[in-house]
Order: sequence, then structure tokens, then C-alpha cells
Amino acid sequence: QVQLVESGGGSVKAGGSLRLSCVASGLTYSTACMGWFRQAPGKEREGVAALFTGGGSIDYADAMKDRFTVSQDDSKRTLYLQMNSLKPEDTAMYYCAALSRVYSASWCDRQFVDGRHVKWGQGTQVTVAS
Repeated sequence: QVQLVESGGGSVKAGGSLRLSCVASGLTYSTACMGWFRQAPGKEREGVAALFTGGGSIDYADAMKDRFTVSQDDSKRTLYLQMNSLKPEDTAMYYCAALSRVYSASWCDRQFVDGRHVKWGQGTQVTVAS
């Protein structure tokens, strides 16, 4: 059974940084789509970034690509989200998502979560004060 555990959220002042982590278990790490998504109160879920764990380009949301960086450590089965120059509007619950048994990077843009069999973590709260 796929499990995703996020950590690293917290409260920071505008301009600060945080690094979120998502540890994955129950899947073959190199054959999955994984990504970060966020949802603020009263707003729709928003895709931050997504990638194919087997390698290739990363699909970033335009509004975040200059401040946020996704990386992964295969040996730790962990996906990271480095967030710099945080703004109050970045305040949201951040979720990690995964779709396992994926064999092509072409599946892994931010829309992969619209399909079936997607697993979600419990989320980690990020609050940015002005």
C-alpha cells in the first residue's frame, strides 16, 4: 500500500524559506509520478510541481518556478520542495501526491492527479506572515 508522509511545514515571515519533505513507501520509487500540490482555505487545489521519479524535466507552475525547487533523493525515497522568498499568498496546506507503476515521463505533469489511483499524503501546513 502506497503511503506518503510529508513534513517540514511551519510558520515563517515573508521572505523566509522552508523545505518540505515527502517520504514514499509501498511503491517502486523509480516508476512513479510524484508532485507537490497546495490548497488554501476557500480556494481550489493548485499544482506546484510534478515529476517522473525515473528522471526527466519537472513541470512547475509558472507562478512558483522562480522561487520553488523540487528535488528527490532516490536512496531515501524522498521528494523535496525547497521554497524560497515566501509570500503570504503561499500560505496553504501542502500535499504530496503519487501515482505508481508509471513507465513514461510523459504521464507526469501536474495534471496526473486528475487520474485514478493517485495517493495523497496527509499534508503539511505552511503559514507565511507578512
